[in-house]
Amino acid sequence: MTEHSSIRQELEERGVLVYTSVGVSMRPLIRQGRDLLVIERPAGRLNNYDIALYQRKTGQYVLHRIVRVEADGYVFCGDNCARREYGITDSQILGVLTGMERGGRQLSLSSPCCRLYGRLWVGLYPLRAPFLYLRDWLRRKKHALERRKPE
Repeated sequence: MTEHSSIRQELEERGVLVYTSVGVSMRPLIRQGRDLLVIERPAGRLNNYDIALYQRKTGQYVLHRIVRVEADGYVFCGDNCARREYGITDSQILGVLTGMERGGRQLSLSSPCCRLYGRLWVGLYPLRAPFLYLRDWLRRKKHALERRKPE
C-alpha cells in the first residue's frame, strides 16, 4: 500500500489487502502487531461470524466480527469488546478477513476450527459481557483517579 492510498482504494484496486493488525478489539484471535491479516473484497452479503473490515461514518476503519445479519445491515462486536455496534450497512463494508499469518504459519478463517471458534465466541457473549463491562468500568475509574492525583 502506498503512502497516499487508503485502505478503501487498495481493496478497490487490488481486491486484497495484507497488513499487520492494529488494536486489541479482536483479541485473543488477532494479536496487535504480531499477526499479518489478509482482507479480501466481499463477494456479496456476509454471514454471521465473518470478520469484516468496515468504515464508520467518522472515517475510522474497524475489523470486528458479525454477530447478527439483518435485512438492512449488520450487528458487529469485537471479540474483546463489551458493546455491540448496530446499523452497519453493506456500503460501509470494505472487506472480509480470509486468512492470517502468525509466526510463519498460515491460518484460514474458513477452516472448520476457525468457524467453530467464531460460533463459540459469539455464543459465549452473554457470559463474557458482564466481565468485559466490569473490566471497562474499572479501567475508566482507574484513569479518573490517576487524573485527580496531584503531581
